[in-house]
Amino acid sequence: MPPRKRSRARSTRVRPSPSAPAAPPGGEAEALLSWFREQGWEPFPFQRQVWEAYARGESGLIHVPTGAGKTYAAYIGPLADVAHHRQKGLQVLYLTPLRAVSRDIELALNAPLCALEADITVESRTGDTSSSIRRRQRERLPEVLITTPESLSLLLCHERAHELFASLRAVIVDEWHELLGSKRGTQVELALARLRRFSPGLRTWALSATLGNLDEAARAAVGPHVSPTFIRAELARPVRIETLLPDTVDAFPWAGHLGFSMLRKAADWLDPAHSTLLFTNTRSQAERWYEGLRYLHPEWEDVLALHHGSIDREARERVEHGLKDGSVRLVVCTSSLDLGVDFGPVERVVQVGSPKGIARTLQRAGRSAHRPGATAHLLFVPTHALELVEMAAAREGLAHGEVEPRAPLHQPLDVLAQHLVTCALGGGFSRDALLAEVRGAYSYRDLSDEDFDRTLTLVTEGGPTLRAYPQFHRVLRLEDRYVVADARVARLHRLNVGTIASDATVELRYLKGGRLGTVEESYVGRLRPGDTFLFAGKRLEFRMMKDLTAYVKVAKERASATPRWSGGRLPISGSLAAAVRRAFHAVRHGQLDTAELDAARPVLEAQARLSRLPAQDACLAELCQTREGHHLFLYPFEGRLVHEGLAALLALRLTRLQKATFSLAVNDYGLELLTPSPFPFEEALRPALFTRERLVEDILESVNLGELARRQFRDVARVAGLVMPGLPGARKSTRQVQASSGLLYDVFARYEPDHMLLAQARREVLEQHFEQTRLTSTLERLERLPLECIHVPRPTPLGFPLVVERIGATLSNESLADRVERMKEKWLREDSLSA
Repeated sequence: MPPRKRSRARSTRVRPSPSAPAAPPGGEAEALLSWFREQGWEPFPFQRQVWEAYARGESGLIHVPTGAGKTYAAYIGPLADVAHHRQKGLQVLYLTPLRAVSRDIELALNAPLCALEADITVESRTGDTSSSIRRRQRERLPEVLITTPESLSLLLCHERAHELFASLRAVIVDEWHELLGSKRGTQVELALARLRRFSPGLRTWALSATLGNLDEAARAAVGPHVSPTFIRAELARPVRIETLLPDTVDAFPWAGHLGFSMLRKAADWLDPAHSTLLFTNTRSQAERWYEGLRYLHPEWEDVLALHHGSIDREARERVEHGLKDGSVRLVVCTSSLDLGVDFGPVERVVQVGSPKGIARTLQRAGRSAHRPGATAHLLFVPTHALELVEMAAAREGLAHGEVEPRAPLHQPLDVLAQHLVTCALGGGFSRDALLAEVRGAYSYRDLSDEDFDRTLTLVTEGGPTLRAYPQFHRVLRLEDRYVVADARVARLHRLNVGTIASDATVELRYLKGGRLGTVEESYVGRLRPGDTFLFAGKRLEFRMMKDLTAYVKVAKERASATPRWSGGRLPISGSLAAAVRRAFHAVRHGQLDTAELDAARPVLEAQARLSRLPAQDACLAELCQTREGHHLFLYPFEGRLVHEGLAALLALRLTRLQKATFSLAVNDYGLELLTPSPFPFEEALRPALFTRERLVEDILESVNLGELARRQFRDVARVAGLVMPGLPGARKSTRQVQASSGLLYDVFARYEPDHMLLAQARREVLEQHFEQTRLTSTLERLERLPLECIHVPRPTPLGFPLVVERIGATLSNESLADRVERMKEKWLREDSLSA
């Protein structure tokens, strides 16, 4: 942390907890302050405010820009407290969502110890911790422990958990925005509620730089019964955003069509003299860009690297170490480098394609010049012409601070079921005491007695349907306490603790045994011996599949494919979508006042000539007829997932007006409905079509929710402990796990259709696959706004990407690019004849 600059910090103070200890004398604090100054630093006002708030016994949220010194803001107060009291045992717990960064955090937390005359140990405990350290920690934990949510849950399984955590003074939750809104975040909330019972004076501080709902986020961290303290600082952290503009822009844009023309321009912009991260949105795209840069600049072989989550951990660590020591200068990466590790030498960041959100833009920009006051440098590289509008919108949204909120989940009962088994293992519990404790977690603050008891019944006897099967009797009631008495149940639970949904992946190894990483099982299932593909920047030839491991060798020929991983197509966020609508509205009124919008002029002018540009206070619909049939294009600009639900919903409601068969296509901007026969779209597009009445019932009828819920139930059942992936050396394949969970799904659906986990699986499908909350607000907006219905001679620049999306999903002996070019030539001829 460099010397401070002037800043203004704001805090909201609350009355300290009566059980909180008084502030320690100034000796330890002065020693730490002297250590700060020896490093050439001066504490920022916000850091001092956090230390003072901690000394008063307060808990809260620190929300300041990336690289401003949040870690020491949260740590120095507890460290002074630990040094003053000179007690042994765990007193400060540092939670990080990424185990890969624990070593860096450990170095940072160890650094100030030299200023203190105290016997304080700082250690990590993650999945990578050696067995010898784990054994020692089982007897006594260090004074300061760095761990992950999963490892914390494992520690809570210890039969002496109460004793191990009784001395705990403070919990620091790093990167809270990454956990919030996920089951990992809920898992942390439940763990914190338990720790507060073990140590009633516990103080909790969450750290973040990119949150839009600060009050809710803070309450989720400190619990619903505590008023949080907010510490914010207006530190100068300018973000310099540029866009690499294409030489020409095609009036027929489609996703990825700029392709390798932008790769060459980006390669010309890059310079190994300036350490740079190149972020892509998918692992497949990262593989292709890395291969392309190697082809264009073979002389960069020693300074260019690839980093994504499927590559073997040791290979990723080599890249991270290279970034830190300067031997690696250019890294093509995914969200695997979004947060956590502090790469001080990184000077610039490149974002390939749309960032999909304002917070993601801010997070990635913050990876460059990672220090307060320094200017973050981000270069946007569009992959299709309409992304130029997105990039202009992202710049505007960032300037207005329109960061997306992260809402905590509401009462996921599968996570609660897992937590009940953890508590039963960790010394046992009584029903009333644990219910009160669980209600101390924000996500479960209004948990009903009925839902708690149903969850308790699930873990004690499997519920009404599974009562006859002993393997589902995991928790045993002994008088008024619930415990785990079966050693096998205990072992299986510890091996499968956690809420991260496991991808359907298999291990990738060389025939001689070297490990490369993981790849999706469904992708490998389509490969035949001799097929070649790119992985981890290597050209590989598939040889065989054995025992859930795919064996490969180095390919002699050029790779013909790149693996695709699920979850690669992120939808545009609500904040960025609103900014895009504003950008189109501004262009409609003649405001092409950014370089990006001016570069997109050919596309925007073609859209205006053939139809209209979308307005913020209306929704654009386009109708046209082609040889394929009759098209409706609708542009709500609400993201891919919302449009998937909306397209299915509209198709259902339209067929109630007149029988028809529709083909559907969606992207982040809109949707297409295509029918081979004439259909009265214009008459049907009335406000009543977008009613929110019977929304859930209509979605259930319009999509195959049963099959989607069956797949989702696999993850729900695994988290709840009803399905186990297996023991080490006896791991089940994804197909076997799916079969086991599918059998349970069918049994519950037949004999217990109102089962709480079935209901949860359906809710998760609606929210994760169709963003139900956002879909509801979209319908309200469409019902309220006027519709601009325009008849067009052919698909417009906004409609063309939807056509490409649809035909890309159909089988053909032509490549997608060839089919697109054929359509373009035909429509250009028709345009010239009608001109």
